[in-house]
Amino acid sequence: MAGSRRFRDRTDAGERLAAELRERGVDADIALAIPRGGLPLGRAVADELAIPLDIVVAKKIGAPGNPEYAIGAVASDGSVWRNEDAIGRTDSDEAYFQRRREEEAESARRKAERYRGDRGPPDLTGKTVVVVDDGVATGSTVRACLQTLSETDAERIVLAVPVGPPDSIAALEAEADAVVCLETPSRFMGVGQFYERFGQVSDEEAMAYLES
Repeated sequence: MAGSRRFRDRTDAGERLAAELRERGVDADIALAIPRGGLPLGRAVADELAIPLDIVVAKKIGAPGNPEYAIGAVASDGSVWRNEDAIGRTDSDEAYFQRRREEEAESARRKAERYRGDRGPPDLTGKTVVVVDDGVATGSTVRACLQTLSETDAERIVLAVPVGPPDSIAALEAEADAVVCLETPSRFMGVGQFYERFGQVSDEEAMAYLES
């Protein structure tokens, strides 16, 4: 693809991210992947940097009649990010937003519990945390994840993604202490266009990366 690298698959992207993190001198203590697509990359980053891997979970809040259009996102602890511009362009009202927020927060909480099993969330006190996903489009779920992590006692929060449009990446730079993004193409149709292989990651496959 002219002007932009393509990644063979998510593991390849994760290995390249780890190399870039090392090159930039990011001394990470833990990698937190966003399920499901972030876990193959998170596993590669964690292995390459010899750090633990865990998860941070958020769910998109979709617009009425168009669930793929994000008007916000909510993390498993209830931390929410609102896309006020998108809300204003849809038929959603505050009652709709709050109802969907509660539903998606519960869904995110159940997913976090299912993935972790008997383990509780990691203690991030004083740690440099690297948040990993397979790419950013609007960045709604990433924003909710960063919001919940900002309320922990983590020392530093670094977002690491292979690809995202310039405007989304620029906006996320205000939400994290640092953002590492390998590609910011001006012509961006979707994350999948920058991968040779970008199949769906099942819950079972994603959870297996946590056990590796």
